[in-house]
Amino acid sequence: EPPSIFDVIKENEFMVHHPYHSFDLSTQRFIEEAAADPKVLAIKQTLYRTSKDSPLMHSLMRAAEAGKQVAVLVEIKARFDEEQNIQWAQQLDTYGVHVAYGIPGLKIHTKLTMVVREEEAGLKTYCHIGTGNYHPGTAQLYEDLGLFTCDETIAEDVTDIFNLLTGYAPDQTFNKLMVAPKHMRKQMEAYIKFETEEAKEGRPSRIIAKMNSLEDPVIIQLLYEASEAGVQVDLIVRGVCRLIPGKEGLSENIRVYSVIGRFLEHSRIFYFHHAGEHVYALGSADWMHRNLDNRVEAIIKVERPEFKKYLQFLISIYMQDNQQRWELYSNGEYKKIERNKGDRKISTHKVLMNHMADVAEPIAISPS
Repeated sequence: EPPSIFDVIKENEFMVHHPYHSFDLSTQRFIEEAAADPKVLAIKQTLYRTSKDSPLMHSLMRAAEAGKQVAVLVEIKARFDEEQNIQWAQQLDTYGVHVAYGIPGLKIHTKLTMVVREEEAGLKTYCHIGTGNYHPGTAQLYEDLGLFTCDETIAEDVTDIFNLLTGYAPDQTFNKLMVAPKHMRKQMEAYIKFETEEAKEGRPSRIIAKMNSLEDPVIIQLLYEASEAGVQVDLIVRGVCRLIPGKEGLSENIRVYSVIGRFLEHSRIFYFHHAGEHVYALGSADWMHRNLDNRVEAIIKVERPEFKKYLQFLISIYMQDNQQRWELYSNGEYKKIERNKGDRKISTHKVLMNHMADVAEPIAISPS
């Protein structure tokens, strides 16, 4: 018998990396076990996209039938999934799930689940904060990260986000999460400006960011200013990038890459040297105007040293890839990174698949 996933999280919060780690045995299991566990009193989840016959939705319906308090925040304007999301909302509602549609004018794009469980010491809240949708199908093809925790401060932040979405409590502050649209922009801009000032003072500075798209004009301007100050900036942007890298007098210290291969790169990871603190963060938002200003998003700072080490390991693979990595030049053209003669082949997806095959415990990740 495998241990309860709640006992696992309580003993040691963990991070998963899909599709290299099983979605079924982590994220899906978290929902299914919560639905079946008699100690669980409430489940809340945001839903942006899911599959046509999602086992997660069926678990939530069973939980509501069993008398648990279940609330789902459904984004009915998720592009290409509007009809399916409306159908799921109606179906969930018939089973007694409290369905809400968020705040007018804001899309719900954050990837959050919280589970409230009655235990001997009192009520305990377990959370999942991710970069990807609760979609069992795309979890086999999209690269994403997820963090499971029962940290009380994080749980309070997640609870406040659900209060914001279900009750429209707009004046909340958050302790460990960067939350859009009210707070995240200022925090991200502050991190970039800090690196710029460090470089101006001759101190070490560094920015690395991985995302789906980059087009926010304010963020781009701040990155240009960071580059001019001497900050080395590496950006891994899978799709649209409106920043011009490598332009003399503007962005000489900025490099932009895109990794294209077997899996669709979907996670958002942010790194700032931050005077030696080495800030790592992950979450649902790209550096786009719509994510920072017009959507509900959540990004979490990663605090555990082993998680930071894994993200450092992951970024190092992206930066060394000589099989799947393309570089964007100042003229707007992408060129594939060529392997130097004698160098070993480094393919991000292949390296990570081989790495995970060597890890004894599929959930507890640490670089080998």
